[in-house]
Amino acid sequence: MKKTTLSISGMHCASCANIITRGLQKVDGVTSASVNYSTQKAVVEYDERRAGEQVIMDAVKSKGYGAAVFSGKEDSKQQEEQQKKEIAYVKKMFFISLAFAVPTFFLMVLGWTGAEVPLMEYLLWVLATPVQFYVGWQFYRGTWHSLKNRSANMDSLIAIGTSAAYFYSVYVVLFGGEGGQYFEIATILITFVMLGKWLEARAKGKTSEAIKKLMGLSPKIAIVIRNGKEQKISIEEVKVGDVVLVRPGEKVPVDGILLQGNSSVDESMVTGESIPVEKKKGDPVIGATINKHGSFTFKATKVGENTTLSQIIKLIEDAQGRKAPIQRFADAVSSYFVPIVIVLAIITFGIWYFVVGEPLSFALITAVAVLVIACPCALGLATPTAIMVGTGKGAQNGILIKGGDALETAHKLKVVVFDKTGTITRGKPEVTDIVVAGKTSKKELLRIAASIEKKSEHPLAEAIVNRAIQEKIKMAAVVSFKAVPGHGVEAIVGKKHYALGNLKLMTKKNVKIEAVQEKMTALENEGKTVMVVAEGKNIMGLIAVADEMKEEAPMAIAQLKRMGIRTYMITGDNKRTAAAIARKAGVEQFFAEVLPQDKANYVKELQKRGKVAMIGDGINDAPALAQADIGIAMGSGTDVAMESGNIVLMRNRITDVPKAIKLSSQTMSKIRQNMFWALVYNVLGVPIAAGVLYPFTGWLLSPIIAGGAMALSSVSVVGNSLLLKYKKL
Repeated sequence: MKKTTLSISGMHCASCANIITRGLQKVDGVTSASVNYSTQKAVVEYDERRAGEQVIMDAVKSKGYGAAVFSGKEDSKQQEEQQKKEIAYVKKMFFISLAFAVPTFFLMVLGWTGAEVPLMEYLLWVLATPVQFYVGWQFYRGTWHSLKNRSANMDSLIAIGTSAAYFYSVYVVLFGGEGGQYFEIATILITFVMLGKWLEARAKGKTSEAIKKLMGLSPKIAIVIRNGKEQKISIEEVKVGDVVLVRPGEKVPVDGILLQGNSSVDESMVTGESIPVEKKKGDPVIGATINKHGSFTFKATKVGENTTLSQIIKLIEDAQGRKAPIQRFADAVSSYFVPIVIVLAIITFGIWYFVVGEPLSFALITAVAVLVIACPCALGLATPTAIMVGTGKGAQNGILIKGGDALETAHKLKVVVFDKTGTITRGKPEVTDIVVAGKTSKKELLRIAASIEKKSEHPLAEAIVNRAIQEKIKMAAVVSFKAVPGHGVEAIVGKKHYALGNLKLMTKKNVKIEAVQEKMTALENEGKTVMVVAEGKNIMGLIAVADEMKEEAPMAIAQLKRMGIRTYMITGDNKRTAAAIARKAGVEQFFAEVLPQDKANYVKELQKRGKVAMIGDGINDAPALAQADIGIAMGSGTDVAMESGNIVLMRNRITDVPKAIKLSSQTMSKIRQNMFWALVYNVLGVPIAAGVLYPFTGWLLSPIIAGGAMALSSVSVVGNSLLLKYKKL
């Protein structure tokens, strides 16, 4: 299976997206197609043995729309330019229409006052014609495309409604007829629609601000060292393996590994963390982050579309292109709504004219009002605009959500399962306790232990050496070194013989440990690995090492509990260590000594109790992340884990888990609000426009007011979605 993203041009409303979606789904080999009116993109998954990109693009073009393969940054710039052109075009059309609508309105007011204006009907005809056929041509074009596709859309409603008013008015002027002319309805209605389109286009532009900001972060120039010389080149020319120089205050051009120098780097654009991160030789650096202090060189490891920034942008674009299941309801309603409205308009006309016996003009105006007020554009915008703002807000807070489906599911979670290592814990063993026995000082004990362990490659040994380096302890020379598998190590430092290891090694060496036995048991009960240090047969002390729990873990788990979500921890570690970490973190239950391949089975079992999220960071977590209803990958994790997750936490903090769930809840709340008001507006608006209240109140809805209300409904839906930006997570 292959996935491709297309840039679509020529869409006028949400119904256009439905027409293209249906057309794509009929292509042989296409397994799924999602067209987003807000982003003007289509995401298509297909079997490349049966279909190709050209065939897919031809299917879009056959429906009367433009299509081109979307290929990253350059296309995004082009799309942004296209969006600006669209806004400029709609704005121009609105002001042209307004120029004719203003005098039309004044003539209409004069008519209401009873003032005599020579050739008034002909003046209104002259003013209405350019609006109807120049500004309104786009509605005729859209109607033609929809008819070719045996469908109907917003353009159909506007074209039919304004044409009925315009041509009836022409008939009245030329041949006389019941009532007066209605040129002003066609003119002012199209003006209102163009105003709505202009405001909508501007608001839609704001919903994708997150991507624009991210794209603006990327530097344009890089300084590379080739053949011993510094060269300034464009970022597109940087190759994997290039040695790149970064000076203070400059942006890191691409991803890489630091070779020489030290600095602190502002990584807030990726992690959201405002505190700069210290960097030394061997540390990773991320493209578009800002170098604060020292100069350094690094080796480029990821360039172009493979950089972290590019991947983040791609994730957000994919998320905004994928529909939430709730949107299918809106799409289904929109696809049936327009034909139903046209039928309702015909019925309205028929009842008033043929049954009730009202004049032709009265019946015509009610039918036009029904056509205009029932436009389902607000319904079509309800979901995608909220998802665009929600995913953008998530990205700004270091939470990357990969699709509308993930955003919709997250707030339904009943169970959250945490992997232990690297998720609840830091994922790196650290020395937690140094216990001395006899007259030995802590510093001396650590010096001896670190000197011996410097020869070892064991992760626990690395923790001891790192602690000594942190405390700036000068290590002693080791004369001989011997590893005892499963027990520990022996070494000679100076002229003295030392042993460092577990109880088995101490028993073998006849070292008495009674003096520290109680402390050792207490440390082990806390889930720590305890190593005994002895000189000859005399005990020197204990060094405890543990993968320390992240400080924020208890807070995150407490927040989840307050949200009514049950928490579990899963680990391959032993039960004693798992129990200690679970107790400290506040996790309700845990599964210990679980093999990597069995993690997914535990998740599957928990899914019987409701929606489950799995949070992990390693390759061994990938199957469980994929099995869960929502896979949440830590940003510091492997590429495989991040690929398997539906949500990626770039700040590597599990306090962002409840934030992601809260964001999901806020976004879904906005979608429901949007859909409620869009549907209520139509359900209430259509009967009022049809004249249901007229027999009781004498009140009839003018098509001009209906047009204004229709435009306002679309703008209000987009505006309501934009309010999500200001919600606190």
